[in-house]
Parts: sequence; C-alpha cells; structure tokens
Amino acid sequence: MKILVLGSGAREHAIVEALLAEHAGHEITAAPGNAGIAAQVETVSLDPSNGRIVADYATDNGIELVVIGPEAPLVAGVADVVRAAGIPVFGPGKSAAAIEGSKAFAKRIMDTAGVPTGRAIRATTLDELVAALDDLGAPHVVKADGLAAGKGVLVTEDRDAAISHAEYYLQYGTVLVEEFLTGQEVSLFFLSDGRDVVPLSPAQDYKRAYDGDQGPNTGGMGAYSPLPWLSARWGSEAAFVDEVLDTIALPTVRTLEAEGTPFIGLLYCGLIVADEGQPGDSAVRVIEFNARFGDPETQVVLPRLTTPLSELLLAAATGGLGRLPYPTFSDESAVVVVLASEGYPENPATGREITGLDEAASVPGVTIAHASTAVSEGRYLATGGRVLGVVARGDGFASARTAAYDALAKIGLEGGHFRHDIAERVVR
Repeated sequence: MKILVLGSGAREHAIVEALLAEHAGHEITAAPGNAGIAAQVETVSLDPSNGRIVADYATDNGIELVVIGPEAPLVAGVADVVRAAGIPVFGPGKSAAAIEGSKAFAKRIMDTAGVPTGRAIRATTLDELVAALDDLGAPHVVKADGLAAGKGVLVTEDRDAAISHAEYYLQYGTVLVEEFLTGQEVSLFFLSDGRDVVPLSPAQDYKRAYDGDQGPNTGGMGAYSPLPWLSARWGSEAAFVDEVLDTIALPTVRTLEAEGTPFIGLLYCGLIVADEGQPGDSAVRVIEFNARFGDPETQVVLPRLTTPLSELLLAAATGGLGRLPYPTFSDESAVVVVLASEGYPENPATGREITGLDEAASVPGVTIAHASTAVSEGRYLATGGRVLGVVARGDGFASARTAAYDALAKIGLEGGHFRHDIAERVVR
C-alpha cells in the first residue's frame, strides 16, 4: 500500500516504524518528516497543514492512505480536503477535530454524551476568570481553549499564577477553569471509523519537566506501557479498557456521529483514575480528549502492537472497523524517555549537535524515535525542544528501564536534560 504520513515528530516516527515492522512492502512517504524518518523512508517537503497541497500530492502520486499525525492539520481541516478528493484518510475532519481544538466544545460533547468528567467554567473576561477560580478553589486548573502545543494547561496552588496564565491566553480567546481531579493519569487510544470503536493498550505519560513531577508542564517527557497496576484494581487491564470503551469512547463517538460530525481517526482519552471508589462508579473521569495519537505514549503503545497497524488505519478510514477483532499486543514492557534541549519548555536551545545515536541504538531492545532533528554536513542537530525519545522494550519494566537509560548515557547533547524516574514507580 502507498501510505503518506503527515508530520515531523517522534509520534510520526513511531507510526512509520510500526508500518515498516509489518514487512508488507508498503511504500511509505513522510511529509515533512525529520532526520530519523528520512533515514528510513522517503520524505517530501510540503506543508502538512495545507489541505489542497496534500490532496494534490496524494492524487498525483497514487497514495492509497493518508495518515495525519499532528493536531494542527486536523484542526485546519486537511482531512476534509483529502477525503473530498476520494483518498482514504486516517484523521477526523475539522468539525470533529474540534474535540481537541476547543476545550469548550469537548466539554459540551462530554455533557451531551453523559461522559464522566470534572466541572468546568468557561471564561472570556478576567472578571469571569477570577470568579471561576474562587468558585472551584485550589488547586487551580486553567486551560487555553484552543491548541497550545502542550503548554496551555496550568495546574497550581498559586492564584496569582493562575490569573497570569489565563490573562495571556484570554488575548486569544476563551479559557476554561476546571475542577482539580486527583488520582493516577492514564492515556487510552481508541480507533474510530465514525461509528465503531476499537481500543489500543493503555499507557501513562509524564508531563512535568523534572524528576518527581516537578517543574513546568511539557508536551511529555516519557511514558510506559502496559499498566500492570490497573489489573490490581479492575481484575485485568481488559476490564478497565472495556469500561472506558462503554462509558466514554463509544458514547462520545456516537454523539459526534449524531451531530453530523463523524469522528474518523484516533480518539485519545486522557483519563484520571480516582484514588478512591470502585470500577463502575465513575472512578474514571476524562481530563481531556485529543484527536490524534498522543506523544510520547505512541512510542510505547505501537511497538507492542502485534496486529498490523496498516490494517487498522485503513479499516478506520474506510468504515470497516466493525469487521475486525480487537487489536492484540505483546506481553513486553515498553518505556520511552525523552531527551530535551536546554531551556525546554520555556526557551529551548537549538542547533546543537547530537552525538552517540548509533551507539545508543545498538543497545538490545532500543530504538530511537526522532522528534526535532535535522542533518547538516553529516551531523545530527537538535531543532526543537523535545529532541528524541529513547524507546526500550524488555521482559519486564526493570530490564526496559535499564536499557533505555543505558542508551541515553551514550547520547551527547550540550545542555540536554531528561527525567530519571520514568516508570520507576511501576518497577517498585
């Protein structure tokens, strides 16, 4: 199959890796890709957020499936333009992608679908914002309504900091003040063809920049999968997944279908599992929805997938998920640790050389998912904040963690930093 993958991050690198791992002879092109992706498949320099350009390229080159990785092209409506050209697309149209592009839209859909979530108050002025903060109390959760590259959310006890954060985003539109929910966070992906839904395996990511969940929120500094602690509470991971499917994913997809905005693609459910309560009594609530594969969770979920990814993506894009069995996964443990540039997330340094990648990739069980990299005169350079993810698989989390950190020790990046505690809790 001729497949075009749109995007340039580690998520897209993980998608390309999973498609290549099928050994099915796919012709894969990435646009625009990055240095790591370019070392494996053809890349083309085109704007992934320009639907007309993407549709013309796909038509001219006989593309049979377009996979949209990042949120920006989805919110821009690229899927609509490509779909109108008669090409199967894995990714929701603009109206359905608003479930990520607008936090207020997502909350309305949750309310209509009866999905368990926290209270939220919409604010368009500073006075409304202050009143909402006082109503819901601390810790304060303030979210930009639109896309903010993973930096639009602030959770803080500091009322002045919450107001300052909101003031910045009020310049651009609405903000939401939400109820603070306590418990473990879980990321769970669902493939949807607009009506039917099938789940992938849960993962947990780490949003804070530094060890011990300290520092500012980031786009994600690491992740692991599966989540063995879910079995201790639900009896099995499958029981947890089924509950989320029945109470959250399926009602959401069916509500979008009923509103005439079918969701075709990947529904990312960002969940909180309450510290107290039992399965079935709203112990699981939604923090957020995204309209695409999560990063860095994709880097630990897809390497464990044993069902061919291309089969799932094409079925979702063409309305055939209801005819497929649930995807299957290996029993391996997977860990990804993100290497970030100095100054990330506030002001990342770029243009610095990355060394030791071949040595790191030679560690058994390790692959490197490039995120913000380029090649210049034979040298790999960091071009953004999150530079790459070191992905390790092993027979248990102890061996996967050891491999990941052994590989990281071989990589050089001046001022680079990473968390040392990814999946540490699950090993203990």
